[in-house]
Amino acid sequence: MDGNFPEEVLNRVKQIPMGKVTTYGAIAREITGSVRAARAVGQAVAKNQYPIIIPCHRVVRSDGDVGGYSLGADKKIRLLRAEGIEIKGRKVVNFEKILLRNSKYQIPTIGNRQSLFAIWLFPIR
Repeated sequence: MDGNFPEEVLNRVKQIPMGKVTTYGAIAREITGSVRAARAVGQAVAKNQYPIIIPCHRVVRSDGDVGGYSLGADKKIRLLRAEGIEIKGRKVVNFEKILLRNSKYQIPTIGNRQSLFAIWLFPIR
């Protein structure tokens, strides 16, 4: 961890491709080496000022439950379904199959900022 924790979290969230999810604990483990910071990850994504653009709706609980969302859990479920993720009740169906275990996908950036042009040019699919 080399800087601002919430910024590190959101940088990881930006790397989750459409049609995949990851967990609060997985992001915590990537940044700190431990899942103990999972609640802090939840707090950081809850403060995301650009939901949908920074796709915090793709972060779910380790049991496959969708968890919370700043725009409401129903909106989170609708967004996940729109990306092709099947939800039954509040649980992600085939959770293990679509779970992204680490942020191996990189979105092009300009400096420290994600480029909206880069998102358009290199869409996450």
